[in-house]
Formats: sequence, structure tokens, C-alpha cells
Amino acid sequence: MSQIASIVYKPIGVPEPPDAFLRVDLDEALLIEGYGIEGDAKGGHPNRQLNLMSYETLTNLRALGFYTEPGQMGEQIVIHQLDVDHLPSGTRLQIGAQAVVEVIKPRTGCDHFSAIQRKPLSMVEDQMGVIATVIAGGMIRVGDPVKVLPQHV
Repeated sequence: MSQIASIVYKPIGVPEPPDAFLRVDLDEALLIEGYGIEGDAKGGHPNRQLNLMSYETLTNLRALGFYTEPGQMGEQIVIHQLDVDHLPSGTRLQIGAQAVVEVIKPRTGCDHFSAIQRKPLSMVEDQMGVIATVIAGGMIRVGDPVKVLPQHV
């Protein structure tokens, strides 16, 4: 069964250091429809509210020398036992009892990522997870189930 392995967010108003992603590890979070994680400085963008990654991908990247502690790949939610990297745009995931997110597009990373990891983005091509928006809000917790919903029309 797929489930949440970790949740992190970037607190509003706290500057990010140049050599790391500033992320706070959470046991639970409130996903807000049309925003993302409550209190997250990265929330609110209409097409980029959450960065989702696969736990298994992070394990593989760790073996290649990437720093993969929670949030250090720029992700916000890590999902165990789901191949997030290959979810097509439009896929909806139910997270926990109420929250629903929709995959917008593959995540590609940025220059800040390369500077922090000290590795080229080409090393993680097609392994950065996906960008999603929150369709239905709700509380989510580490360990909550994640399921792919049937395609909507």
C-alpha cells in the first residue's frame, strides 16, 4: 500500500540559506485547496503548490551521493511504494481521508537545486517527481494511505 513517508514545508518569512533547502519536518499538515500546505512559503501558486517525490527514487539518488534527508531535494511530500516519477498530468491522488491532489507536470529542478546538491540536473532527469495542485483540502499525516483515483472526465 502506498503511504506518506514524509511531509515538509518552507516557513513563510524565513530566508532560505544559499547552501540548503530550508524545510521543516512535519508529522501532519493541512492541505488547503488551491494553495498547498498551510503556512508554506511555496504555496499559493496556481500551477505549483506541491512537489511530490517517491521514497524509492530518493533511496536510489542517495546511493548516487545526493543529500536526500526530508526536504533536501526540494520536495514537500514523499510517497512510499508509488512511482511518482511516471504519473501523467491529470492523475489525481487521494492522500489520507479527504485530501486530493492533481499532478500538473513532471518536476525539473532549478539552478538552486544544482548548487545545493553540487551535481548537475542531468543526473536527476526524470527522477524529480511531479508538481501538483490541491483539489480538495484536508489533514494529512505521515503514514496516511495514498491512492491513485480513477481518471476523471
